[in-house]
Amino acid sequence: MKEGRCIDIIIPVYNESANIYSALKLIKEKVEVPYNLFLIYDFEKDNTLPVAHSASQELAMEIDFIKNNQGTKIGVLNAIKTGLKASISPYAVVTMADLSDPPEVINSMYKKAIENNYDLVCGSRYMKGGKQIGGPLLKRNLSRLAGVSLRYLIRFPTHDVTNSFKLYGQKLLKSIELESKGGFEVGMEIAVKAYVAGFSISEVPTAWWDRTNGASRFLLFRWLPRYLKWYLWAILKTVKKINRTSQ
Repeated sequence: MKEGRCIDIIIPVYNESANIYSALKLIKEKVEVPYNLFLIYDFEKDNTLPVAHSASQELAMEIDFIKNNQGTKIGVLNAIKTGLKASISPYAVVTMADLSDPPEVINSMYKKAIENNYDLVCGSRYMKGGKQIGGPLLKRNLSRLAGVSLRYLIRFPTHDVTNSFKLYGQKLLKSIELESKGGFEVGMEIAVKAYVAGFSISEVPTAWWDRTNGASRFLLFRWLPRYLKWYLWAILKTVKKINRTSQ
């Protein structure tokens, strides 16, 4: 980890040996902004680690291997929390090792953030220029519905509130106490809390591809109530805020 970098790229992993080399190679080739790379893992025998160590040498990439430090609470949520807490650069971005997020979009996110002083830049699959390929139909439709309806109901400034592929400014991260209990909904929690608190938010188009190797860690029916919680929270908090300012 080096100070003076622009972005900390956070990759939570769980047995991603089939994907991690290609993911790291793409980051090396496509990301133009100076960055630190954090690989967050739960256990020492994760099959991602030997491949990533080898890739680090072969690709001449400096990688910070950080063990999930949330005690006995393993899993993607706590890996993301660990990465965000470790972040020291002006911005942090969370991306996955399964090749679902195009790393070149990180350049667009950073450019948008620094040129317009945004605290949060969302990778959006549902704005003009974005796309989503593959994945369960129900999951895709619910995700799109959440983003589009929040934009319509409370003028939320992104079409894609549920996407985990987001760039966060340090001021925003330091101001928010995370409450998410499990899964990827932490990205939605940060986004809706940022909006209610008045932080500046924008979006850039991105693509999302369903993984071709390994098993998805996304558990739709277990995590759906948690996404719904933050969806309703955003609406209720925004309505209360509007009512206070109109009095």
